[in-house]
Amino acid sequence: MPTIAVDKVALFKALGQEYTTDEFDELCFEFGIELDEDTSTTERPVVNGKQEPAQLKIEIPANRYDMLCIEGISLMLNIFNGKTPSPHYRLVAPPNGKIQTLTIAEETMSVRPYAAGAILRNVSFTQARYESFIALQDKLHQNLARQRTLVAIGTHDLDTIKGPFTYEALPPEEIEFVPLNQTKKMNAVEMMKFYESDKHLSRYLHIIKDSPVYPVILDANRTVCSMPPIINSNHSKISPKTRNVFIDVTATDRTKLEIVTNILVAMFSQYTEEPFTVEPVQVISGHNNESRQVPDLKPRETEVEISYINDCCGLSLSSEDICKLLMRMSYSATPSKSSKNLIDVSIPPTRADVLHQCDIMEDVAIAYGFNSLPRSFPSKSGTVAQPLMINKLGDIVRLEAAMAGWSEVMPLILCSHDENFAWLNRKDDGKTAVKLANPKTAEYQVVRTSLLPGLLKTIRENKHHSVPIKIFEVSDVAFKDTSLERKSRNERHFAAAWYGKTSGFEVVHGLMDRIMLMLKSAFITSEEGLEGHGSGDSSYWIDEVDDPTFFEGHSAAIHVKFNGKEHVTGVFGILHPTVLDNYDLRLFLPV
Repeated sequence: MPTIAVDKVALFKALGQEYTTDEFDELCFEFGIELDEDTSTTERPVVNGKQEPAQLKIEIPANRYDMLCIEGISLMLNIFNGKTPSPHYRLVAPPNGKIQTLTIAEETMSVRPYAAGAILRNVSFTQARYESFIALQDKLHQNLARQRTLVAIGTHDLDTIKGPFTYEALPPEEIEFVPLNQTKKMNAVEMMKFYESDKHLSRYLHIIKDSPVYPVILDANRTVCSMPPIINSNHSKISPKTRNVFIDVTATDRTKLEIVTNILVAMFSQYTEEPFTVEPVQVISGHNNESRQVPDLKPRETEVEISYINDCCGLSLSSEDICKLLMRMSYSATPSKSSKNLIDVSIPPTRADVLHQCDIMEDVAIAYGFNSLPRSFPSKSGTVAQPLMINKLGDIVRLEAAMAGWSEVMPLILCSHDENFAWLNRKDDGKTAVKLANPKTAEYQVVRTSLLPGLLKTIRENKHHSVPIKIFEVSDVAFKDTSLERKSRNERHFAAAWYGKTSGFEVVHGLMDRIMLMLKSAFITSEEGLEGHGSGDSSYWIDEVDDPTFFEGHSAAIHVKFNGKEHVTGVFGILHPTVLDNYDLRLFLPV
């Protein structure tokens, strides 16, 4: 969890109350954060002949990006203590009524495709507020923005630049400006060499260094404002005297872009002439249909179930009680008109961490008080652990295969697209496999829909061992399923492969028979005297099947009849020579 150091005197002044260390530690616990250290009780360093002010080092939950600065911490604690109402963030037009625009060029798609902006008009900075503004940007860069790889923030003195603004991607030789806190104009190539030895900025150079074009923010006069994610221009440098701040945010992730923009403007909009107001920017991005007005500070509307909250917390609160508790956590809530069991909740734009009603339930528990929640044992908290039925069945199959002399393997669940389809002589219909949106390597492109690729790759890497090789796997595969909320489903599969100098078909057939016998499923045959007798209404048989993965005439589908219903549960046979060749295997391989 990130640890935020805040000035003790300034925080207590913002809270309107002095606390002892123990009292503030208790307040932090009640709110769900933790006081890590109070430096007023230890020896503090002397800087420039002056002792460093006492600080409170507070551990903030990793999901609470709105509390990464003293402004967020003081605001949330004041709302929690009932000293201030939840802020109402508003977008206001500029004095002349003309909203600034940020036009995104199509060339940026190859480097950092998304951008947003906002303006803090007539903001009042002090030295402490200015430093907190810069520190919040650094915290967001390190945490949510993943070292600027996902999001980069640029802040500029609006009085030194002129809109409309453009976001372009240009060859590095064409980008020239004086970088922040420097006096010499450089082009981007020179800049990259200059900052290679900088211990702070050198960490970010790799993000765009190998790109043929670099992203750049320009004003109406083609003055460079910033070259994200590396550095801003010295021309538009902000200071404690800055009154109007133009914020540009560029990103590779649209969701993170919106979160970072909302957090930054919400925290410091309290210092504008009219508190909690933000001037929007019109983003023009026609090439990818991303044109919109930003930031979007409207609360998100959702519903929570009263019964769910009460069951989870062990309480019997009314809808009015829950609404009052949610107000302490900066929500706006009212009883629903559609159902007595529902509450309509407005989630503030700073709470991107609220994804489900369980998150709201947690905040209700915090507002109610952890120590005030009823304690019950063992009727509610005491349970007897037992495996899920699917896991129990998997363990039984796993044990039987191992006792039959087969070795279990556990390959990775990700594989390349070709390994999952083309190398098995299968076609991708686009509706089966779950694909990775941005795979790092060609080796991990899809979530497997079959256990075969993993088994074949395992044999390929171990074919120098003595044969026969007998391996199996009991694990999950994934399929697309648009009928489900998560749009995919897992299935538990079993697969075995035999690799040797003879066909081995009878060996695989024997393992299949053993597994089915263990599951008390009788084999149905038309041969006289060989009728099987299963336990209950369970039986199976095999039929020849034409599957391109297998050698023609050497594969069969496994049919199971259970409770009067017939299912095709699997297939086995000798793999086709082209499949073996794709995996660089030369001997017989029935599966």
